[in-house]
Amino acid sequence: MNLSSRSKSHQRGSVLIIVLWISLGLVTIALLFGHSMMLEFRAAENRAAGWQAEQAIEAGLRYATYLIKNLEDPGSIPLLEDYQSGPVAVGEAYFWFIGRANSYLSNVTPFFGIQDEAAKLNLNTATVEMLELLPFMTPQFAAAIVDWRDEDDEPTENGAESDTYLQLTPAYEAKNAPFDSIDELHMIFGAEPELLYGEDINRNGILDLNENDGDITYPPDNQDGRLDPGILEYVTVFTANPDTEAEGAQSIDLNDDEDDQLETLLEETFGAERADEVSTPGGNTTYDSVLEYYNASGMTAEEFAQIEGRLTVSNDEIPGGLINVNTASEAVLACVPGIGLENAAAVVAQRQSNEPGTATITWISEILDDDAVNEASPYLTGTTSHYLIDLAAVGRGGKGYRRTQFVLETGGESPRIIARKNLPRIGWALGEQTRVQLAELKQNPLRRF
Repeated sequence: MNLSSRSKSHQRGSVLIIVLWISLGLVTIALLFGHSMMLEFRAAENRAAGWQAEQAIEAGLRYATYLIKNLEDPGSIPLLEDYQSGPVAVGEAYFWFIGRANSYLSNVTPFFGIQDEAAKLNLNTATVEMLELLPFMTPQFAAAIVDWRDEDDEPTENGAESDTYLQLTPAYEAKNAPFDSIDELHMIFGAEPELLYGEDINRNGILDLNENDGDITYPPDNQDGRLDPGILEYVTVFTANPDTEAEGAQSIDLNDDEDDQLETLLEETFGAERADEVSTPGGNTTYDSVLEYYNASGMTAEEFAQIEGRLTVSNDEIPGGLINVNTASEAVLACVPGIGLENAAAVVAQRQSNEPGTATITWISEILDDDAVNEASPYLTGTTSHYLIDLAAVGRGGKGYRRTQFVLETGGESPRIIARKNLPRIGWALGEQTRVQLAELKQNPLRRF
């Protein structure tokens, strides 16, 4: 081969190498572009699923508002058999009302339903002694809670005021005003995640896998097969009791009825003859609770249930924030004076035999003696005016998980939102079984629950 042929051969080889490198570059660019487009497609799909989930949450809120507005017995909790609690389809999305079961024992399956805020202890009205009876509460933290909300800067025994908080980094002062949210508990001296959340780090009321594996994954737990919730599970700030019933009629104060409204109510409800037989307040009679009046009135439980929602008492020593004895957990009822740890289990057991949807307090007299009834009844109610709507939702294919909590207050023409909080970052709240079902949906987006 002569020199000219060799030169041409080298030129052709160089061109081939250059072409190969260019081809490799183009293929690499195409692959990178394709991968980028796939990521963008998946991101867009997730954004669309998230948007669907957000719309499903709004739909769930409207659904809950409708249910509460149209309750046959205002102040009660909607019966589970009367509405869909989850999964509820909204187009390609689904929503669930995250509720609470009656017991935390071996509870690994989510309970879905609307919750009652009056089933909890009000941080703005509970005494130190009541707070101390909550599970895992410490005397120091209970006292610090009361110091945070009171008007002075004098610490109670075991408590903490501004002089304590000013030593922290960053420094701040005690609020010395009522709690606006239970999230303020994070600012209380001595607040620790284990105290506030317990094992229920995602606050869904069930024992998730990571909450029953010891110290393998967060949170720390005792691996005993039982959920131990933190203090946040049992407290609220949203149970100030309105002075009107759902229809808007003014409540009748048994201790200040100058216009004889009670007599008029009794006659309208039972007729003149029966109204004359029923005892009405008079003279120097003062009632500490509506239940105390019931015990003295001579009415039957069925009769009293017809007017109970219209009655109130003025008692400056015991502020609003009554606990609904028909929905409160054993742990919360144990904090009520007159019930306590010794009677809470019996109250819950008796309640389970009541008719579903009971909205009266009279049955408590069957469990407690007269002294205990008189001590407990100023703290109790049989109804609620505040509902917790804890909504979780996913979009198409089980993607785009969202979770939002709302508190609805009744007392006007329609329930109104008084609190809203987004909670998607505290963890999956729908349990392992729902996760498996949604994984199947991802494989077949057109499949339905």
